[in-house]
Amino acid sequence: MNEQIGVLVMAYGGPNSLDEVEPYLLDVRGGRPAPEAVVREVEGRYEKIGGRSPILERTRAQSDALQSALDKQGPGFRTFVGMRHWHPYIGEVVLQMAETSIRRIVGIVMAPHYSKLSVEVYFQGMARAVESSADTLEVAHIKSWKDDPGYLDVLEARIVEGLKHFPSETRSRVQLILTAHSLPERILEWNDPYPNELQETYRRLTDRFPGQPAHFAYQSAAMTGDRWLGPDAGDLMEELIPHGARDFLVVPIGFVSEHVEILYDIDIEYKRRIEAAGGRLERIEMPGASLRMMSSLAHCVRRTAAESGWM
Repeated sequence: MNEQIGVLVMAYGGPNSLDEVEPYLLDVRGGRPAPEAVVREVEGRYEKIGGRSPILERTRAQSDALQSALDKQGPGFRTFVGMRHWHPYIGEVVLQMAETSIRRIVGIVMAPHYSKLSVEVYFQGMARAVESSADTLEVAHIKSWKDDPGYLDVLEARIVEGLKHFPSETRSRVQLILTAHSLPERILEWNDPYPNELQETYRRLTDRFPGQPAHFAYQSAAMTGDRWLGPDAGDLMEELIPHGARDFLVVPIGFVSEHVEILYDIDIEYKRRIEAAGGRLERIEMPGASLRMMSSLAHCVRRTAAESGWM
């Protein structure tokens, strides 16, 4: 292959310091300033997880692992990292790719489940950059990888390891709480595939653990006046405790690396709530840059390029 195909690995983005929280929120809110109370609350959350978001370094590690996996399968691909709401922005990276003579780009978001309000927005960012480029660029998208075998295999392995945190005699009663980021309920008005895609992952994963109590819930609804998809994972676990449930293993199927939604919402806030109610909460290790998952996604990238007629 004479011409390299670019692979844009995308994630949400996050502030690299507490000073960046307010401008980051301004970007997330489309230029509308966040109320002072919201800014202070979000700053407090980041302060409790180290004063910054680790998402950029985690996504770069995933991009590097994907590059290694692609190289092992053959030459012809080069990965880049772009963020939706912070530096390096998706649009800027697309133009940088064009400057390196890349003319064909496969876009993949480090979020396995498609929604018009989430994954599609990343692709729209790519499209705007393509339109503004002086070069002719072709783009192909990996819209969803909800049932990717590598992704499911890694989650299965993480659950097996996570259950070992609990005594062997009570392990079979540990409640698996599979979670994903909530979205506004209005997505249901246009039959958005997001809830069904999550249920597909939930079914495929829980089928690998017959007899293990399992539930699906949403998490991390934003601080807005909208109605958000539920049930909330914290509420669900608190409701299960009076009925005899005590041990919970949270499995964030909608995330593949550590975001503030993992490090604060689950590890700090949900844990505090569940322990206060008399329960115990543990979380699986995130898939991150797992070789198994990235090797599988590399095959997906190659297949997408081939289906686009680029190989």
